[in-house]
Amino acid sequence: MKETTTNKGSKKKVGFAVVGLGSIAQSSVLPAFGNCRKAKLIALVGRDAEQTTRLARKFDARFQYGSDEFAACLANPEIDAIYIATPQGEHAHLAIQAANARTHVLCEKPLAATVKQSAAIVEACRANRVLLMTAYRKFYEPSTLYLKKLVQTGKLGRIDVIHTAFSELHVPGKSVPWLLNKKMAGGGPLMDLGVYCVNTSRWLVDEDPCEVTAQSWVNDPVRFKEVEEGVSFRLRFPGGTIVQGYSSYGAAPSSFIYVQGSKGWASLSPAFPFEEERQLVVKTGKEPVARKFSVMDEFAPEIDAFASAIQDDGTVQADGMQGHRDMIIIEAIYKSARSKRSIAIKY
Repeated sequence: MKETTTNKGSKKKVGFAVVGLGSIAQSSVLPAFGNCRKAKLIALVGRDAEQTTRLARKFDARFQYGSDEFAACLANPEIDAIYIATPQGEHAHLAIQAANARTHVLCEKPLAATVKQSAAIVEACRANRVLLMTAYRKFYEPSTLYLKKLVQTGKLGRIDVIHTAFSELHVPGKSVPWLLNKKMAGGGPLMDLGVYCVNTSRWLVDEDPCEVTAQSWVNDPVRFKEVEEGVSFRLRFPGGTIVQGYSSYGAAPSSFIYVQGSKGWASLSPAFPFEEERQLVVKTGKEPVARKFSVMDEFAPEIDAFASAIQDDGTVQADGMQGHRDMIIIEAIYKSARSKRSIAIKY
């Protein structure tokens, strides 16, 4: 493992390389390092040399590597961890190579394109004793943390039903094209957007679903040849909670989570994007109470949490197993939609 203390024994910032320089990296991941207290951007790894150099200058990264130079990046003694921001079809080989080089892995969601791939990532990181974190920024975002506290402290009572949705309109020529490529994306909106609905619901009630019933559809077969256009699903949890979820690439943007309890309810909207102010409305008495949450950098807190775990030999909340379990649930949702029957979820 690479050293993360200075010669005087004090903790130094954890050095990161960002792999994949697409839209999420440029808009959010790279700028976040400017707000980090425990992490430092050291290197970029990208396909386009000119773009990589330009972004390295803009975000003050000392080293730049091509995609075919990933091994050299991992060998750099200043690199303690990597942030994988590539399409999920590329996550497995990058994460496993990093783990074998004893480099910690922070990987964008979903953890992989298939359950087999996510299992391989988890095992490689476990075998090499490196930390693996799935980049679920909601674990560190104030509005969802507030909502989780309402649920976990019993303010809403017994949680009977959670309604949740995350949809975006996929526009030809404007939206990212690889999202409709099954090999690269693993699936359609369920993989890209619906994974937030699945993971956040599990996190709120601190339980894993045991059964799913789902339906998917395609209204535009010319565009959606490989992946679903939309999907709805019903997750049943052992404790009795039911989650009704929905995600689509063919609908106007929507994002919310509504939690219905025996003592009250809470509604958060928009729940999952990071560009808009959020409003959380809670009703446990006669009148609902609204609270607003400002737009903030949601990526720096998760990067710093990962860096802190590396410094202290600690653990992370959204670890690789959480990402793998979401992949198991997603696979069950797809299986239910194909078979048109309920599927028991086995972990």
